[in-house]
Amino acid sequence: MTVEDEHGDDNGGTDRHIRPRSGLLKAVGFTLAGLLAVGAAGAGWVYWHLNDNITSVDINSALGDDRPAKSMTTPDGSASASSLPTEALNILVLGSDSRDGEENQKLGGGDSGGARSDTAMVVHLDSGRTEATVVSIPRDTLVTRPSCPLSNGESTQEAYGVMFNSAYAVGGPVCAVKTVEAMTDVRMDHYLEIDFAGFAKLVDALGGVTVTTDEDIDDEDSHLTLEAGTHQLDGEQALALARTRHGIGDGSDLGRIGLQQTLVKALLERLSDIGPTRLYSVADAVTGSLTTDTGLDSLAELYALGQSLEGLSADDATTVTMPVETAPSNANRVVAQEPEAGELWESLR
Repeated sequence: MTVEDEHGDDNGGTDRHIRPRSGLLKAVGFTLAGLLAVGAAGAGWVYWHLNDNITSVDINSALGDDRPAKSMTTPDGSASASSLPTEALNILVLGSDSRDGEENQKLGGGDSGGARSDTAMVVHLDSGRTEATVVSIPRDTLVTRPSCPLSNGESTQEAYGVMFNSAYAVGGPVCAVKTVEAMTDVRMDHYLEIDFAGFAKLVDALGGVTVTTDEDIDDEDSHLTLEAGTHQLDGEQALALARTRHGIGDGSDLGRIGLQQTLVKALLERLSDIGPTRLYSVADAVTGSLTTDTGLDSLAELYALGQSLEGLSADDATTVTMPVETAPSNANRVVAQEPEAGELWESLR
């Protein structure tokens, strides 16, 4: 099931219809397919290096069985002959502004303590992998953050009415997944995360991206100044665009999500045109900045996922934002708008 419209922001924002677009995972999958061919041709060290780039977190072991049930939807008989996976799948994709490392500190600003998840999307692949829904979760959404297990054996405290992105800050990927599952009652089958420096490297490896903005942008926080129009952005500029919120619209996180969706479309267009000369640098940037769950922590597993999306066309993918409304307790925050949000998440189970 797909969702047609993106719900606007009650803080003065307007409804925006999001045009269908193809999935980022599909483009990455085909890029990795080329790299596997390179490995088969004799450059095994390339495969080893890229495979070793990927960082993983064992989320399944950390969370145990106290989670929403896996989707039991099965594809129709037309896909049964394929050895590729075709069951419905939900993937939590985060963009993190980690301050770890010199490159991230330079790009993110601030001190080196902690990290936040300023971009969060649930990617739902329907049974048969021929339709997709990508749901953006505003970081300013107030939620109940459940108690989350920590790597040292302790647990975080349950917290009420806190910002959604605090889950990653206090408990990393495990708590981010648990919080999303608690607020949606949808099981996250996989987890993907890309950090500040990795995103900028990816854009530079692609030779930049072309975006068109409908209004002037002047944001002192992201250090981005652009006149309305079409621009070719390098990695640092693209990252600034993804972080911009105060220089556009009403300054809410909903405006930033719109820019991020525009940027994703530009990235997809560049990835679809990638040539052999850029193949290695793009894959090195992608794998070097990825943190995944242990079910996607190898080139082979990522490639299999990408291959399974071969039947997914741009007309079959829809990007939306979780329906929200102004929080009663804070005009600068939002809460899930019901029953619309609940109906959206139910469609992804």
